Amino acid sequence: MASRDIYSVLAVPNFRWLWVGSLGSSFAMNMQMIARGWFVYDLTSSAMDLAWVTLSFMLPSVLFSLYGGVLADRLPKRKLIVFAQSLNAIATLVMAWIIFSGTVVFWDFIWFGFFNGSILALSMPARQAFVPELIPQPLIFTAMALNTTGWNLSRIVGPALAGLLIAWLADGDKQSAFGVGVVYLVIAGLYLSSALTTLLVNVPGDSSQSRRDGTYNEMREGLAYVFAQPRIFALLLLSIIPFLFGMPLNTLLPAFNQDVLGGHADSLGILVSAMGGGAIIGSMMMAAMGDMRRKGRWLVISSLAWAGATAAFGITGDVALAMLAIALIGLVSAWNMSLNRGLLQHTVDAHMRGRIMSIDMMFHGLMPLGVFPISWVAEHYGVGTALLVSGIAFAGMIVLSMVLSPAVRAMTRDARAQ
Repeated sequence: MASRDIYSVLAVPNFRWLWVGSLGSSFAMNMQMIARGWFVYDLTSSAMDLAWVTLSFMLPSVLFSLYGGVLADRLPKRKLIVFAQSLNAIATLVMAWIIFSGTVVFWDFIWFGFFNGSILALSMPARQAFVPELIPQPLIFTAMALNTTGWNLSRIVGPALAGLLIAWLADGDKQSAFGVGVVYLVIAGLYLSSALTTLLVNVPGDSSQSRRDGTYNEMREGLAYVFAQPRIFALLLLSIIPFLFGMPLNTLLPAFNQDVLGGHADSLGILVSAMGGGAIIGSMMMAAMGDMRRKGRWLVISSLAWAGATAAFGITGDVALAMLAIALIGLVSAWNMSLNRGLLQHTVDAHMRGRIMSIDMMFHGLMPLGVFPISWVAEHYGVGTALLVSGIAFAGMIVLSMVLSPAVRAMTRDARAQ
């Protein structure tokens, strides 16, 4: 039954083209994460500078995601996605030129991160809200899991490719920017291919709104909808906690790789690929278990497992154990995120879908609230200790949400989440 669902989703041409386009942009983002993280840490040797670059990328999610949700509910989603990916391709070419010119400085990564983050904030709600318009409602969980699978496939191949390409082109010169510039050219090509592939979707994804009340009123309506729907509030809460205390690992990984494991760009790529390997197993498990029972309860359990794996990773000093721990993080995080997205898409009314996806993304933009204190711990007590603290705080916040939030407790018992 599960394998038949996977085949049924991939057999829909429009979803398949959207999925391939998403895969291209996912490869671009994951390759950029390695190239940016390695180059910035090589320039500054500062975990706090890595945090500032992450902030520049995430801040637009807080500032612009709500408006991105309004755009997703107003405009043809396909055109919005194609336009956004085309802008990313142009901006990445500009960044590649700056790197090749030898004039690149830390602040170039700040402005480029802010631009990238802004484009993502304005277009990602449309991409997420587009999926239910392309496939039948019963296949939503499988489609969300396949989207996560595509993302995690890019986490396996993209970082390893970027890291190995930088190491190979540097030819032993760890200060060489040439390899990073080449990676940015590849990234620009991937963004362009994503735009062209999305053009093959023959469903425009038109607005589901019958009226328009003005941007501000539509944003306010979306926020009011969240607080009026306890299950949606609970799902968003259980989405933001992992981003606050689970995702700092991604920001600090270049520092952990260099300071704790003694690795370089190629080993950083392999480490991220190990996480992606675990993640693809987790997302495929979710795709195969789309009809599983007690989904709300499993969402909480997988959050706690993610927290425990993060803490375990922080205390490892051996490369093999680090790869095992980070693969486990990839597995449980992908399983958790697929489950959360599926439940959210399944619950939200169609006319609100773009705005609710944007609110989810806006909350994810608060990730620096977790990254900065964890990075401060890394600066003063070591990156391993910081990740241990991150995992403990993660678990503590999940338990606290269960104790203090009736919405979270109710969702784990709700028959509709079974």
